[in-house]
Amino acid sequence: MRKILVPLIGVFSLLAVAAQAGSIRISAFGDSLVQGYGLVQGQGFVPQLQRWLVDQGRDVVVVNSGVSGDTTAGGAERVDWALEDQVTGMIVVLGGNDLLRGLDPAEARANLERIVTTAQAHGVAVMLIGMQAPGNYGPEYKTEFDAIYPDLAQAHGLHLFDSFFAGFADVEGDLAALGKLMQPDGIHPNAAGVARIVEAMGPSVLRFVDSL
Repeated sequence: MRKILVPLIGVFSLLAVAAQAGSIRISAFGDSLVQGYGLVQGQGFVPQLQRWLVDQGRDVVVVNSGVSGDTTAGGAERVDWALEDQVTGMIVVLGGNDLLRGLDPAEARANLERIVTTAQAHGVAVMLIGMQAPGNYGPEYKTEFDAIYPDLAQAHGLHLFDSFFAGFADVEGDLAALGKLMQPDGIHPNAAGVARIVEAMGPSVLRFVDSL
């Protein structure tokens, strides 16, 4: 029996690899929001997004290219490495840590543009996920930072989803309701929060996938 099972396992492994090779591969390229900080395996943004896309009948592999703590500068430094994973599309979720550190919006813009142009030079389509600055940095900072994403999308012909946290719009200002969607740190969504994010973003990602 063992002599029969070993070859069979090898065949099934090869079939699994072949099936995955035939799928559309998309890199989810970002920080801890992508990486799945604080969540058990299967509850993060990448696995939930992949399940959502598969439920819509799409043959997609979403690759987790998230690095916790990454800024746009960190993303610009490692984008070439991420593109080696034979992806045809890239969803960029970066800028949150730039905001937490109050970094210069002009630098964030330049870093994101480098990521976008590098991906496009490799023939990889890009979907950009927007971030919005908090008001405590002042109106000028907020205006300059918030404009980065739509400006780059228009300049480079990118798919754009305005805000990573668009799925929380109906609970904005309701601290009790918002608390049920966030981890104790108040920065990262919990599993229920991620589900909301994916549900709101999913249709836009679906259009992006169908364009590849």
